[in-house]
Amino acid sequence: MEQYVIVLIVDDEKIVAESTAEIFRLAGHRAVAVTSPARAVEVAREIQPEILITDVLMPEEDGITLAVKIQALFPQCKVLLTSGQAETSNLLDEAAARGLHFDIVAKPLWPPELVKRAEQLAGVTPNSQSATV
Repeated sequence: MEQYVIVLIVDDEKIVAESTAEIFRLAGHRAVAVTSPARAVEVAREIQPEILITDVLMPEEDGITLAVKIQALFPQCKVLLTSGQAETSNLLDEAAARGLHFDIVAKPLWPPELVKRAEQLAGVTPNSQSATV
């Protein structure tokens, strides 16, 4: 029996959000991409994600704040932060001081590694398609 993960991807850059969602779909998972943290909360209520993959630095709200909101709604949801910018270390340090610890992946994202990390976080056996992404 194949296992799939329900993934919510949030990035203010639409091409990044959509292409990351497509990577997960090709690996056999359900993935929804949004470009706004506010929209992400709405979508999360609909799909009940198992994994949240979010950019850390976004104009509307940072990914750490979003992750806290999503995990308050869905405590089982695992979080994978993404960032291509050095400024994220301050936000991560502040989060750690508040007892919040999240995995982070540097951009540019390498598809096989991203899928593998998400599957590991979700505790699922990799789908056969994952190896070909």
